Amino acid sequence: MSRSVRTRPEGSGQALSEAYDTALLDLDGVVYAGGNAIVHAVASLDAARAGGMRLAYVTNNALRTPDAVAGHLTELGIPTAAGDVITSAQAVARLIAEQVPAGSRVLVIGGEGLRVALRERGLEPVESADDDPAAVVQGFGGPDLTWGRFAEASYAVARGVPWFASNTDLTIPSGRGIAPGNGAAVEVVRIATGAEPQVAGKPLPPMHRETILRTGAERPLVVGDRLDTDIEGAFNGEVDSLLVLTGVTDGAQVLAAPARHRPTFVDADLRGLLTGQPEVAADGAGFRCGGWTATAGAERLELAGEGDALDGLRALCAAAWTAAGPESCALDGGKALARLGL
Repeated sequence: MSRSVRTRPEGSGQALSEAYDTALLDLDGVVYAGGNAIVHAVASLDAARAGGMRLAYVTNNALRTPDAVAGHLTELGIPTAAGDVITSAQAVARLIAEQVPAGSRVLVIGGEGLRVALRERGLEPVESADDDPAAVVQGFGGPDLTWGRFAEASYAVARGVPWFASNTDLTIPSGRGIAPGNGAAVEVVRIATGAEPQVAGKPLPPMHRETILRTGAERPLVVGDRLDTDIEGAFNGEVDSLLVLTGVTDGAQVLAAPARHRPTFVDADLRGLLTGQPEVAADGAGFRCGGWTATAGAERLELAGEGDALDGLRALCAAAWTAAGPESCALDGGKALARLGL
């Protein structure tokens, strides 16, 4: 994938599961939400695997261990081994291990996923700033993480102990809606100390490196629902991406995306792995996809035609991204999106 500015979603004459050897799938908002499988996810992944595509699950959520995640996916009807799961806890544990002596103590603010990943790297998890830690690591701890844990991190960081974060996602999808993520918890410690953590998770290079090391993917496709983690991570890793609209990103956010947040492909859900992708072509002053033509006016995006709503969104993306160049598009696309029901 070129790092040149993307001005339209790409087309593919092959099913994406045939064009790429490995799907690097986000979990929350892509495969499941609130613990329950997202519609079409199980059948789509089963078909992609049966066709020869390797499936790897790449999550910024550091709370659960790979064994626990694999067990959950298997219960949902998606047979998964622990080795198919890559977490930001593993990425941050490798990052810490490269900077502190073997066997060092690490103060853990988070869940069991962090502790298991640290032990895998020969590091000793501890619970107190008074345990003489060589590093502090912070990861999503779930709703039961108490306020006192943030204080413990702050005590150590204020003493000059190096601070690491698994990821800085401000939100996380749940079965009841959008909840605060690890990034919100990181902000608590940042405000208290004025310090800045080293971050491992998507969209940063340590997570991409961890994923490639563990999967050996040669033609990977990143599949995600978030522009600022999944899609930007693919951009930073110079690999292609598929955005699915089953999580936190809506049509307006896709249209406004700056260059680093523009996916290669856009689809409604994981069924997009099993099909080709329609071509978006220049058409006079606008862009055509399927039965739709989109143009960028002086103040807003215009849409004409009829057909599949996703084709309309793809055409609108081309008009918006071309008009904006590498920056975010400021044109109003609300009326066009309302016509598409997006």
